[in-house]
Amino acid sequence: MTTTIEAATAPKRAAKRPEHGPGSKADGWSRRIPLLPALVFTFIVTQLPFVVTIYYSLESWNLVRPGSRHFVGLSNYAQVFTDSQFRRVTLNTVVLTVGSVLIAVALGLLLALMLNRAFPGRGLVRTLLITPFLITPVAAALLWKTTLLDPTYGLVNFVLSPFGAGKTDWISSFPLTAVMMAIVWQWTPFMMLLILAGLQSQPADVLEAAAVDGASNLGIFREITIPHLRRFIELGIVLGTIYLINVFDQIYMMTQGGPGIASSNLPFYIYQRAFLGFDIGQAAAMGVVVAILTTIVATFALRLIFRTFSGNEASA
Repeated sequence: MTTTIEAATAPKRAAKRPEHGPGSKADGWSRRIPLLPALVFTFIVTQLPFVVTIYYSLESWNLVRPGSRHFVGLSNYAQVFTDSQFRRVTLNTVVLTVGSVLIAVALGLLLALMLNRAFPGRGLVRTLLITPFLITPVAAALLWKTTLLDPTYGLVNFVLSPFGAGKTDWISSFPLTAVMMAIVWQWTPFMMLLILAGLQSQPADVLEAAAVDGASNLGIFREITIPHLRRFIELGIVLGTIYLINVFDQIYMMTQGGPGIASSNLPFYIYQRAFLGFDIGQAAAMGVVVAILTTIVATFALRLIFRTFSGNEASA
């Protein structure tokens, strides 16, 4: 009986981690301790400001009215969800983000298909097409505002003048479209590079076998290329959405959110309430709401990335 008990407990004692050496708890802590300063710095830079923002969101505080600061609880959040301008700006954010990402992906796919073929000067063309992504957003916004979309001397109106659109003031008449044009111009190269990497990773023997079996170019593209590019397109959409949901530079430099709030998105509207309207409580409440919504979107986006690149699309 004693021998049986000892035999049953022997594997458990053998599986127990040693107190010292590789795999021990002490070894695990020795590897984590060097990361502790980075973790503390990240907490101070990201989490403490968010906690302070939550605290401010529970107060009514206008900087131009001395003595107006007092605790109001969740009143600011109630006003956020009943604010018609906040709903309009949220819609602008969705339209700006989704529209820019989808157009950039479509254009990036077309350019990637073009660059996937061998032709003289392909390296030069590829370098020129990548250039917009290397320009800082502020410089790109100024370029579009002063050189491309100027109503009198702009290149866009010069090209469209034979079609009767030579005097269009794009920034005043179509502010959200103008901002989207600048964003799409800058993000299309990123999508192009991502999809081009997917095209060049296709197995050549599969394409050759499909051609030998008599499949047309359109059929090969629809049945083989597009399924192969799915994970790359999804990755481009996810990364583009995460970055473009926080666009600020182009709106600030090109339209200042106007006319009215026609081209404002959530980050710019919060900036207006905090630094132009001086309503710290309302701006903080909006910031908390946007941070929560962005976290939810980013969480689902990251799960999509991990699921796609782990090869579990079919099982998910």
